[in-house]
Amino acid sequence: MNFAFDDEQEALRATVRKFLADTSPETEVRRLMETAEGYDSDVWRQLAGQLGLLGLIVPEQYGGSGFSYLELIVVFEEMGRSLLCAPFFSTVAMATTLLLALDDDAASKDLLPGIADGSRLATVAMAEADGSWNTADVAMTAVPDGTGNGGPGQDRPGWTLTGEKFYVVDGHVADVVLVVAAAAAGTSVFAVDRGAAGLVADLSATMDKTRKLARLRFDATPARLIGTAGQADGPVARMLDLAAIALAAEQVGGAQRVLEIAVGYAKIREQFGRPIGSFQAIKHKCANMLLEIEAAKSAAYYAGWAAAENDPELPVLASVAKAYCSDAYVHAAAENIQIHGGIGFTWEHPAHLYFKRAKSSELLLGAPDYHRERLLQGLGI
Repeated sequence: MNFAFDDEQEALRATVRKFLADTSPETEVRRLMETAEGYDSDVWRQLAGQLGLLGLIVPEQYGGSGFSYLELIVVFEEMGRSLLCAPFFSTVAMATTLLLALDDDAASKDLLPGIADGSRLATVAMAEADGSWNTADVAMTAVPDGTGNGGPGQDRPGWTLTGEKFYVVDGHVADVVLVVAAAAAGTSVFAVDRGAAGLVADLSATMDKTRKLARLRFDATPARLIGTAGQADGPVARMLDLAAIALAAEQVGGAQRVLEIAVGYAKIREQFGRPIGSFQAIKHKCANMLLEIEAAKSAAYYAGWAAAENDPELPVLASVAKAYCSDAYVHAAAENIQIHGGIGFTWEHPAHLYFKRAKSSELLLGAPDYHRERLLQGLGI
């Protein structure tokens, strides 16, 4: 079995890397992270139109390209390298995968074409004040409102949502939010449009400004049911697995980039008349970073293959990838700062940008300890 990327996938990597080198240099990352929106609308349109990345895994009947998850892994790895500031993770890895998992044809026809062409930003709101990513811990309530304005063609019962959601990726700019809520029948998913009555979105203060998080408050907010009421546990779990794999690929890209930065600096920075890279301690740091990053690549790539092939081990492999890649990225980003010494702690140096992204990604969708526990449960241990 060959897990290497084929020529077309490598060509995709080269195209995305060149595009991001032009549109997401450090200066642009720093500019966008200080804005409330957190992304450039022109670049977003190019991601959709010029590159077709927003519809990469969207089936052709819904306006997409119908590629597999492996191609998406390539894209996320490159975006992690460049610290791209854009609502791509929330729209593609979370909202698109959840819509596909819910298998609601009417909702897919209504929402996915707009996602694929870049005209509709989307995200998923699940975690609440306790930070849990388990559907069993969802407290937000959903009740029927007795109207018929709940879906495409206005032919479904309407619903209202009440409660709060935290850590919603790009929730302040999303045109549609897929909300995981508790209905009488059980866990369900509802779509809420931006500007809906009773919806308040507040941008959260975070350490990592390259990825925006929001707190959403719902007060009898009108919503429409996606899928079947009470049948969302499985689709939400699949979305979380696929999003964790995408995040792991992004972490691999970031870790690889900080290794390159560290090695490059070790070759030119001199102490005692010789490059610091010639010292055994620095060699050991770089070698250990390389070993961890290569192992992280294997975990993320294998999980991506499992996603593309619908392998039954997907939940286990997703947790392995998320846990290991989180640790590898944080360690690599921290070692990069150590190798740079004092300059690595300054605001002007990019090392802190990668370290902050590494720490935020470590916690997003569950910390490594959570995924290790989930892994043990999945293995029946």
